[in-house]
Amino acid sequence: MAAAPSSLGTQIREELTCSICLELFTRPKVLPCQHTFCQDCLQNLAGRRTPFQCPNCRQQVRLPRQGVEGLPDSRIIANLCEALQTQATLSQEAREQPQPENRCSFHPSEEVKLYCKQCQVPLCVDCVESHEAHPTMSLIKAIQERRDLITEGRNILESYCSFIRYLRDEEKSLDDQKQQTDGKIEEAYRQLCEQIIQMLTAEKSRLLSEVETNHRQNKGAVQNYRADVLADVADLSSACDGAEHEVAQAGGELLGRESNLTDLVPRLREKTVPSPLKIHHAVFEPTEKFSCTLGKVNVPGAVISTGTAVDKGHHHGDLSKTTGYVRKLTLNHQEKGAPGQVCGIGSKGATVSDEGEILVADSTNHRIAAFSLQGTFVRQFPTVVDGKCTMVPFDVATDGEGNLWVVGGTKSVEFAVQYNKEGRVMRKFDLQRTGRYGKEVNGVAVDTRRNLILVTRKRELGEVLVFKPDGTLVQMMGQYPALREPWDICVDGEGRVVVTDNYCRFHQVHIYQADGECLLRFGGRGRGEGELDHPQGVCTDRAGNIIVADTYNDRVELFDKTGKFLNHITASVTFPSTVAMTREGELVVIDSDA
Repeated sequence: MAAAPSSLGTQIREELTCSICLELFTRPKVLPCQHTFCQDCLQNLAGRRTPFQCPNCRQQVRLPRQGVEGLPDSRIIANLCEALQTQATLSQEAREQPQPENRCSFHPSEEVKLYCKQCQVPLCVDCVESHEAHPTMSLIKAIQERRDLITEGRNILESYCSFIRYLRDEEKSLDDQKQQTDGKIEEAYRQLCEQIIQMLTAEKSRLLSEVETNHRQNKGAVQNYRADVLADVADLSSACDGAEHEVAQAGGELLGRESNLTDLVPRLREKTVPSPLKIHHAVFEPTEKFSCTLGKVNVPGAVISTGTAVDKGHHHGDLSKTTGYVRKLTLNHQEKGAPGQVCGIGSKGATVSDEGEILVADSTNHRIAAFSLQGTFVRQFPTVVDGKCTMVPFDVATDGEGNLWVVGGTKSVEFAVQYNKEGRVMRKFDLQRTGRYGKEVNGVAVDTRRNLILVTRKRELGEVLVFKPDGTLVQMMGQYPALREPWDICVDGEGRVVVTDNYCRFHQVHIYQADGECLLRFGGRGRGEGELDHPQGVCTDRAGNIIVADTYNDRVELFDKTGKFLNHITASVTFPSTVAMTREGELVVIDSDA
């Protein structure tokens, strides 16, 4: 144990030594990377290097206006250095002083042999009387206990020094890990940029090729048309010139001769003014892109949450891509509509099939209308319940087999009806409207994992009804904390149920577990970030992010699975009523234009 003090002192001194001058710190300054150096050493280094970097980790440092003097001081290290120097001075003085003999200071002729534990002083035989009531022990034993205490203190110091070495190694490990992560991010960003550039270059080439092909076809048609016209012009000009010459030479005898004009003029009479050539002009209109970057870049070694989310029974794309697209379908405000025309103010529900058709519940016209992702009308079918009786559809969802579940009602009854892709009724069940509050059913979703139909209904308080496909009621949720006016509904990839509530005082989104327990609520009326005004449509992506049609605020909002506001996806909408995801990850927004 004799070498321990020297070893510990050496280790402590190493920790308190500047790595530039290799001396104890003098006016230690701390850089933003938490490495410490002498003030004078940093000033000399800063004067020689531009830009200034940390000598240890090479991180670039932006010095304050005062220069190195403006960096924060390390009071702890300064105090430790001062204490170490003071200890070294005292140790040196102790070694230089002569060792006193083991004699009593009050009775020099007597040898000290005892130790008073209460007064903590050595005693001779004559001193014992004045400490008679105090506990005493032999001096040798007291010295041994003091040595044991010193040994224990040295051991504690060794433990602390070991921990300091561990912290130093941990600091170096963190620096190395940060450098590696920085490198991975740079590499991932470079690869992503290359992929985006390649994608954009390929798209540019495709578009330019289409324009070139269209231009070549149009130009060829113009040239062919011009050649035909020039041929007619040459024939007619030649015939006229010949006829004029014959008239000048032959006079009245010309009438008895045949002339090319006799056949040519009647044929060209109908072409006196050539018909305009119909040309198809190429039109380029970029698709509306997200106004923000969503999600995170997938860095090797980083953990990114993934999963398959299902909303209204169809598979989502992934909004965590770096870029994405919003497809907007605008429904005009009209009372009745011909095929392909949907009344915007009377339409709310919509979904997207796996085939890429946007299916809209046209409440005013009592039908389901299908559009392509480009907004082209495809087909429609009436929402028949029995025979010729039709119901007003409120919302529509697709199940795992591509069939449609539609909720709606007649004057006295509300139904959930399953249609196949052609619009034929496959099954239905009564939703048992009470009749006291008029329309009660709003939204429908399909939990394809459990093969259940979820319906939002408004009574005294709102509720979510969970049915089997045969109409058996298996569960009710939403009674507490109470829903008031539940609107749209979806089921995410973890089986959580997401419901919008646009009651005049709430304006919230509720999230429930599959067993009906309320996990959280978020929102609240307002126009700020994270606030909503009459939220209606809702859907989720594969990462669990929640997309909400913030209807009265004229925007679409993005939240994470915990209800934290992330960003505005798009603000270029007038009255968004419904949101849905395509299989390829495109967001479809139904803009009612009310």
